[in-house]
Amino acid sequence: MIIKSFDVQRSEFSKNNYFLLYGTNDGFKEELINNIILKDFKGEIIRIDEQEINNKSSDLIDSLLTKSLFEEDKSIIISRATDKILKFIQDILKRKISNIKIIINCGLLEKKSKLRNLFEIDKSLIVIPVYEDDARSLTPIIQKFLIENKIKLSRESIDLLIDRSSGDRKNLNVELNKIMYLSKTTKEINFEIIKKLTNLADNHSVSELADSFLLKNQKKISKILNENNYSNDDCILILRTISSKSKRLLKILNEKKDKANIDSIITNYKPPIFWKDKETIKRQANNWDILDLKNKIFNLNDLEFLIKSQPSNSLKLISDYIKNY
Repeated sequence: MIIKSFDVQRSEFSKNNYFLLYGTNDGFKEELINNIILKDFKGEIIRIDEQEINNKSSDLIDSLLTKSLFEEDKSIIISRATDKILKFIQDILKRKISNIKIIINCGLLEKKSKLRNLFEIDKSLIVIPVYEDDARSLTPIIQKFLIENKIKLSRESIDLLIDRSSGDRKNLNVELNKIMYLSKTTKEINFEIIKKLTNLADNHSVSELADSFLLKNQKKISKILNENNYSNDDCILILRTISSKSKRLLKILNEKKDKANIDSIITNYKPPIFWKDKETIKRQANNWDILDLKNKIFNLNDLEFLIKSQPSNSLKLISDYIKNY
């Protein structure tokens, strides 16, 4: 059964045990899991990755799903899930387990996803699509923060914060925490300070590398990679910068397919695109079709996991991804 993310707060989940959340907005998914689905939950919370489940023995899986008379209630959160977990979920459903909550946290799931279809069709299962945040959903979060902390920011600064959040309130909260700590020692926080504080786009080589990837400029990509000795943390920053710019471009391409004027789309985009980036984005839009770009974005989740698990190999992983259109 599908429940829209904005309807979740009005929903009652005490009698539901199976949840599927999908989408790229990790911050909003975490809020829904912790503050809504598991609100007032006092039992044991087990967090496990899909890969761990697929690699574990059936005995260990049985121990996860079994609750003895004296054990507290359990909730199992399965992260980084894909259709590969479908058989495991089907096996659980056959057992008709009623005293354990199963929460599946996925990235993007296409309409043809069998896991998604299973949850959408069965009324006893809850599926919540969690879409990217936009100016409409992020602005109230910023305004609430500013009021609570007695901080004043210009509209331009707020727009920049929204842009740097990459459609995920988790990223926004990181930036707001920086501002909170800075406000204790700085009387006035202006646009230039916000620009330096939210350092995503100020790392010019990283931003330029992401733009070159979307422009499919192999010569420029090689030049930037050769000139910069990127660390593991830099590689995570590169990945997230590519993700941010790719998601923005995908939105523009989706509007473009309705035959809207590309210049008008870029000019009216919210949050506003900085003037110096507009021509670059226009050229990027001519380089990609929607399906190819969706696939590249989809692969970013797996790439981040690989980079974090293989830090010594992070630069090669990023290079291979960027050079393979």
